[in-house]
Amino acid sequence: MKPKLLVPFALGHFANDIAPVGMYLVIPAFGLAMGLSPVEIGLLFTIHSLGAALAYLPAGILIDHVINRGRPLIATFFWVALGYFGASLANDYWTFALLIAVAGAGDAAWHPMATGILARVHKDRKAYALGVHALGGHFSEVVALLAAGYLISLADWRTALQVLVLPGLAMGFVFISVARRVPPMEPTAPRKIDLAGLWRSWASRSGLRIVLLFSFYNMALFATSTMTPVFLKSVHRLDWQQTALALAVMMVFGALAQPLMGRISDRVGRRPLLVAGNGLAGLGAFAAWQAPNLAVVLMALGLVLTTLVAIRAVVLAVALDHAGDREGTSLGLAFVFMDGVGATAAVLAGMIGEKDLSLAFLFAGLLSVIAAGLSVLQGVSAEHQTATETVTEPGE
Repeated sequence: MKPKLLVPFALGHFANDIAPVGMYLVIPAFGLAMGLSPVEIGLLFTIHSLGAALAYLPAGILIDHVINRGRPLIATFFWVALGYFGASLANDYWTFALLIAVAGAGDAAWHPMATGILARVHKDRKAYALGVHALGGHFSEVVALLAAGYLISLADWRTALQVLVLPGLAMGFVFISVARRVPPMEPTAPRKIDLAGLWRSWASRSGLRIVLLFSFYNMALFATSTMTPVFLKSVHRLDWQQTALALAVMMVFGALAQPLMGRISDRVGRRPLLVAGNGLAGLGAFAAWQAPNLAVVLMALGLVLTTLVAIRAVVLAVALDHAGDREGTSLGLAFVFMDGVGATAAVLAGMIGEKDLSLAFLFAGLLSVIAAGLSVLQGVSAEHQTATETVTEPGE
């Protein structure tokens, strides 16, 4: 009988992501308080995500080889809480940047470990399991954004960040009992053959195409999500609570759709949803670039973020289809490209939007169109891809 991990893991994802998601408003609030430019604000988002990128692959490899896989999950909650609390005490740009990068690495470690465990437990419905897990993370977006907007308006960015670490800290203690239900792994150590097989798998033509899809998809998501708060606050003069509400609404429908999109893609294949999602996001981003008023901006950006968030579990499932039994390792690699390479779009969007922030959405639209084109080339169903592209280790 499969352990009942979907709900507690979704709740763990929810709690662990509260503070990191709150950074969508805390970083702009810090930047505006410090008189920073869009480029400097974008660089903070990039540094935050690059810190996370450094943790993804080691965490994925770890979870594929440790016996007790619950303990590393527990550690992530305390890592995140202490890291962001330290950042709330920072008084200069680079100290703040370093601490949010360290804290982001703790949250990053959770993702390949938790999703790798769920993918192994739910082999027959991987995208659905990833979608349920993602649901917790994206509900945290709503709660964290609304809470951050309220707390920044009521006090300041420091207070907001200190309050946002509390749910994750509490969940760390709760997860001590949940971790006991995580199935153990056979004790193994990473071997050269593991890394060689992983390299052969991802260095293939299909593997490189998937890497590019990950990168352009998440670059579009990062460019839009990081510049939207700055755009709404500085161009349309929304206050922090209005900005938080707008961003939360833009993301919540995509979050609700993730399990459904995952279930559909498990049945009909990944390509139709990837093409439609990235294509619609491109159209929405172009509309936001040319929007004549705030109402059109909100609807256009809502379309972008809803569709990109909705297909995230499908994008991750593509990595699992390609990876075979190395769930944690391959998901760690997928997150590196999605959030590591993708995060560069934050500073690039800031540079492009230095004089006109709406140009950042033109940039995001072009990235989405490229991702849609790569999705067309992806052209295989989940079942066919698993059968033809999985690279297995000798003796497995």
